[in-house]
Amino acid sequence: MSILVVAKKDFQDAIRSKVFWAVSALFALLVVGLGAAYASFDLLNGGDPTGVGLAQFLASGITLFVAVTAIVVCNRAIAGERESGSLRLLLSLPHTRLDVVVGKLIGRTAVLAVPILGSLVVGAVIGGAIGGVFEPVPIVVTLGVALLFVLTYVGIFVGVSALTKSTTLALAAGVAYFLVFEVLWNLVGTIVILALNGFEPLGAGTPDWYYVFQNVPPSNSYSTVFNAALEATTDGTYTAAPPDTFYGTPWIGLVIMALWFVVPLAVGYARFSTTDL
Repeated sequence: MSILVVAKKDFQDAIRSKVFWAVSALFALLVVGLGAAYASFDLLNGGDPTGVGLAQFLASGITLFVAVTAIVVCNRAIAGERESGSLRLLLSLPHTRLDVVVGKLIGRTAVLAVPILGSLVVGAVIGGAIGGVFEPVPIVVTLGVALLFVLTYVGIFVGVSALTKSTTLALAAGVAYFLVFEVLWNLVGTIVILALNGFEPLGAGTPDWYYVFQNVPPSNSYSTVFNAALEATTDGTYTAAPPDTFYGTPWIGLVIMALWFVVPLAVGYARFSTTDL
């Protein structure tokens, strides 16, 4: 019960942010525009819009929004209350520190999930109406994997907020994470592969280990899992052929997303549970 009380209060507090609503409105316009653009472009060019194509088009707009918005929404989750002193008041009530972390996780996940899932549904309806096609299975897959992605990112940044003592540090850590894993990761991997190959053409292709390496960022894992889920629930083939190894499966993305969710939360809680306020 304490967890739900914390989650409800956290949701109500976070949902009041003007910055959040501004970014959410932009995302809604983006997704609705993507849905309409996909169907209109296909029809104007004599194409044949499909539910899978619409789902893939809508999903393409999720990663950057979730990454940026999670940093904005979650960096103050615990660090902000610690700075303002309201965390002492919260913990003076019958709430444990675990209640606070889990409650914040649930509350911030709900805050991000509402505009994301709502926008995807509206975009799917509009795109389906314009294109004359609406297949529920690809849309359900899109919503389900998007929710997993939101949960992963909220877990990362609630963990960071629990680990740090100030919102400045939490924000700096979030920005550093974004630059490393969402901006530089693939570039660095390509440079490493070329260096190992003496900066000669790769020939037959990339080494097997690069399949796991490129799925380390949650956004890449999300794309891999999304395409694998589409492939498993429809008749098409949407994933690139993985290497013939024990880890050569697109579902490795689920493992990586789970690690991103669990490890930062566990480290953040371990620090938060012992630190003086």
